[in-house]
Amino acid sequence: MKTFKIASYNVNSVRSRLPVVLPWLEKNRPSVLCLQETKTEDTKFPAKEFEESGWNVVFRGGKGYNGVAIVSAEKADRVALGLDDGGPADEDRLIRAVFSGITVVNTYVPQGADRESPKFAYKLEWFRRLRTFFARHYKPDQMILWCGDINVAREEIDVHNPKRLLGHVDFTPEVWEAFDHVMEWGFVDVFRRHHPGKPGQYSFFDYRVPKSVERGLGWRVDHILATAPLAKKSVAAWIDLEPRKAEKPSDHTPIVAEFKL
Repeated sequence: MKTFKIASYNVNSVRSRLPVVLPWLEKNRPSVLCLQETKTEDTKFPAKEFEESGWNVVFRGGKGYNGVAIVSAEKADRVALGLDDGGPADEDRLIRAVFSGITVVNTYVPQGADRESPKFAYKLEWFRRLRTFFARHYKPDQMILWCGDINVAREEIDVHNPKRLLGHVDFTPEVWEAFDHVMEWGFVDVFRRHHPGKPGQYSFFDYRVPKSVERGLGWRVDHILATAPLAKKSVAAWIDLEPRKAEKPSDHTPIVAEFKL
């Protein structure tokens, strides 16, 4: 029986976070690591450093604050970039690859700024486009993983103070509805499958909040979602807080899931 381990990590600058990411890869040896917010143009992406450490990597970035990459133990069978419905492709927000029959779709969903901003409307539209994307390219009975910084905390237990934070662009009914519409296509929250109803499990801790990790003041906005046939094969899921405690960390930390195929 083969083990497939996938992790998702918003690194908040891949070049700045190499001293955290490379040792984490060596220690944890995932099959696939999806990175978001790499914040670097393709010509400056540290592909050489990953390859010299024995990893394959595909990526797309730009001059802005986006950027996505997939690091893998085995070379991807196929790679594609962006949405393809005629709107903005946003290639630095979506990268997908196939590994031994499993399709991995890595996304950095727009955050939304604030609810009155055009960026928030764009976020909601992005979810609608993503639902169409999945329906056009795949079927729910296929082995699909959707992961990344999805910028949604779906349940009250996914934030440290739901009463105060209600209405934030990552924790508001409009976003829940948009996210649910994609999920209803055929996805299962793998982390919640293994930790139903468990509070205090967070993947993001704001830099601006003093001792946010120690005080448990976080959000779960990073997710690993699987179609039902693949979710049934999941044997574990967890959030690794150690990278968030490292020197010069990202404000996010990896979320990991393991499958027995």
